[in-house]
Amino acid sequence: MQLPYVYRVTKYDPADRDEHGHYTGTEDTVSDHGTIEAAYLQAVLAFAVETGIDRLSVREPQAPALASFGLERPLRNFGLEGLFPTGLTGFHEGAEVPLDIGLELVRLMLRDSGAWCRLEAEGTFAVHVGWDQYLYVSSSRPCEEALARTRALGLFPERLDASPYGFEAEEEGVQRPGNDDFWADLHRAVANGSARVLEETYLDGASRWHRLTHDTVDTVRAGVMPRARLAVWPLLSSDIDAVLRALPTEGLVEGVWQDNDGRIQSAIADETAFPELTARLRSATAAALLSVYAGESVPLFTAVMPDNDGVLRARWRTEPTPNDRNWALRHPEG
Repeated sequence: MQLPYVYRVTKYDPADRDEHGHYTGTEDTVSDHGTIEAAYLQAVLAFAVETGIDRLSVREPQAPALASFGLERPLRNFGLEGLFPTGLTGFHEGAEVPLDIGLELVRLMLRDSGAWCRLEAEGTFAVHVGWDQYLYVSSSRPCEEALARTRALGLFPERLDASPYGFEAEEEGVQRPGNDDFWADLHRAVANGSARVLEETYLDGASRWHRLTHDTVDTVRAGVMPRARLAVWPLLSSDIDAVLRALPTEGLVEGVWQDNDGRIQSAIADETAFPELTARLRSATAAALLSVYAGESVPLFTAVMPDNDGVLRARWRTEPTPNDRNWALRHPEG
C-alpha cells in the first residue's frame, strides 16, 4: 500500500546540488556515529509519534550472504545480538518490535552494518534506509510538527511521490504455503528416501539446515521460524572428493556440509574463500555444492511458512521447481 505522505530525510542541503540533482557539498556519506546520526533517529521518532505508532514490523530482512571465514558467527554480527534475545534469528520476516528497537535497527542501517529491512506499520507508517545516509519516511498523515522538528535538527526533509525502497511484488516464482499438506508431502518424501535435508531461510542471506528422518520432521516443523522460506533437498554426498572436484575455479558457490556432530552448515563463497571452504568440506562427513544462480541447483520442492492463522503474509517467493509447478496446477488459487 502506497502511503500518501512520503519524505526523503537527509543531512544534505538541497542548495548544494547541481543541475542534475547530484550533491556537491562536503557532508560525508557515512554515519558520524554522533550528533547527525542522533538527529536522524530523533526525526524518525518525531514522525512515528505524530503518526501514532509505537511498534513496527520487520519486512524483507536481509544480511550479507558471502562467507567471511574466521569472523564471528552470523548470530553475533551486525549488532543484532544486542537487540533480540535469540540473536540473528530474532530478526525475521514479520517480527514485531517496539519503536525503540526499530530505531536501533535504523541506526544499524544508517551505519551500513550489513543488516537491512523495511520497517512498517501496515497502512500507517514506514521507514526505509537507502545508500549514503538517505532515509525515507512514509506516513498516513502529513506530520507537520515532525517536519518542523526535522528541520530544527538540521536535517532536510523533501516531499516525494514514493520511496524508492518501497516493496514491489515479485511477479515470478511460487508461494506454496508450508501448511499441513506441505508437511504431509515432506513426510512421504522422507519415507521414500528422496528428501533428506530441509533448508530454512528466515532472512535473505541466512539459512538453517535440518537433517530429515521420519522421527524428526515434526520436530523440525515446530522449530521453523515464522514466514520462513523452505527448500527440500536430497541426501548430501558422502563422496567428499567428488564434491571438491566440482568446485569451480572462480565465481560464487554455496557449500553445504555436515560435520561430525551431524550439524549441517552452509556458506556462500567466492574464489577468495575457496581454500577455507575446501578445508571445511574436507573435514565433513557429507557435503554438496549448490549454484547460487537461478535454475542451476533445483530443490525437490519449496514452500513459504504461513502465520499461525494459516494466512501467507510473507512477501517473498521461491524459484519454481517441477513439483512446485505441479502443485500450482492443482491449486490455481495459490
